[in-house]
Amino acid sequence: MTHTAFSVALAPADHGPVERLNAEPGMHELSRFGVPLGLAGLGGAWSAARSTLDFPLWPEETLYGAAAALWLLLTALYVFQGLRSRGTFRSDLQHEVAGPFASFIPLVGILLSSHYSSYVPLLGTWLCVASIAALAIVAAQLLAHWVIAGVSMQSIHPGYLLPVVAGSFVASIGFTSLHNHDAAMGAFGVGVFFWLVVGAVVTLRLMTGGALPPAAKTGLSAYLAAPATANIAWMVSHPGPLGTVQLGLTGVLVMMALMQVMLLPQYRKLPFSPAFWVFTFPVGATTNYAIRWLATTGVPGREIYSWAILGLATAFTLAIAARTAARTLARPR
Repeated sequence: MTHTAFSVALAPADHGPVERLNAEPGMHELSRFGVPLGLAGLGGAWSAARSTLDFPLWPEETLYGAAAALWLLLTALYVFQGLRSRGTFRSDLQHEVAGPFASFIPLVGILLSSHYSSYVPLLGTWLCVASIAALAIVAAQLLAHWVIAGVSMQSIHPGYLLPVVAGSFVASIGFTSLHNHDAAMGAFGVGVFFWLVVGAVVTLRLMTGGALPPAAKTGLSAYLAAPATANIAWMVSHPGPLGTVQLGLTGVLVMMALMQVMLLPQYRKLPFSPAFWVFTFPVGATTNYAIRWLATTGVPGREIYSWAILGLATAFTLAIAARTAARTLARPR
């Protein structure tokens, strides 16, 4: 391929004006599901602490309860709005910026059903299977739209990793909770494939397509969500001593966590907005795996380290929740 042909192949398609990611102070309807997703992610971290180090139960149940209530409320409102305006979901799904956030709805469903299946096995199993099926349909629709209609390079952001990468790893966790190892490995394989493919496209856009808008930089935390969910998925499906695959995935997570540390000066410059909820799920998932990893080691004081990591993650999420509540109450009616 000549240099000219290569340049043409990578040039953004002409889709007309591109809407800036999070250009408005509010949130897209679909991105609001990042709130229950973040709460459920932190609930999973408390669940890991309880199962490995006998931590208290009430924080976990409080977080999952709040996530479930918000998920049901937001879903009902979104469905009601969609019934009033035909084609709403299809339009949102094809939105170049917000489209990937459609995966948040089934993602939360998988996390909640995996947790509550121990209380109501039949309902939990049904909801988990239904949520995984819904996630697969949403991901397939997104992929079909991306390859047929095309997406401008300027619209691509790290959130594109969530439906087909982190989503597939969460589906693998869901299948493991249903004791279906073969399906869990199938979902894990899908996640690895799209981690390589979509991850390369997203990274190419970030490296060559110019700087992201300031409000879109919160999405860089998606680089942490992929290895965090991959590590959890592999660990829960392969209990016992850490193997080569687990160690390799852990190395990737450490590198991505270090990258997030290097990005902290950029994050600190951002004015607070509801988009900060994007940070909460990657933080919760990373905390979840860190606690599980510490439980497999003989590190002295690992319980203290677990308390410290979990405390920081909880304080971070609660701070975002408090700022969001204050912002909402202060908004003119």
